[in-house]
Amino acid sequence: MIETLLGTLFGGLFRMAPEVLKWLDRKDERSHELAMFDKQLEADKLKGDQALAQINAQADASIGAAEVQAIIEATKAQAVQTGIKWVDALNALVRPVLALQWLILLWPAVVVAGFALAVQAGINPLEALRAAFGVDEKAMAASIASFWLVDRSLRKMSGR
Repeated sequence: MIETLLGTLFGGLFRMAPEVLKWLDRKDERSHELAMFDKQLEADKLKGDQALAQINAQADASIGAAEVQAIIEATKAQAVQTGIKWVDALNALVRPVLALQWLILLWPAVVVAGFALAVQAGINPLEALRAAFGVDEKAMAASIASFWLVDRSLRKMSGR
């Protein structure tokens, strides 16, 4: 009798074991699929962000190219001669006069005033000079000098 009872009990357990294993396997499969779906969503989001960044970079580059082209066209339009000598001479003087005004008058006056105020406030003159001619001033000097030198070189190359 005990053998029958044990046989029935173990028979039932062994018959249920594959079903329990299938249920556990399906549970693991579902959690794995969910994890894979989450990873796929992350990858899709990264791809979307990357595509958006690339589109923005291309838009910025095309805007930059359009701005450069507009500057080139404006410079060409300024160089067109009217045929009236005094108007053409005045037009040719605008850029150099403005650049020299900034280079010789205004910009040095600001630097000297800043230097004088710093020395007056008790700052060491060498440190005051260093602060007066900082990164911004160096960038401005370099951009003005390169503008004139590059413009001159381009005019020589084009034969004007």
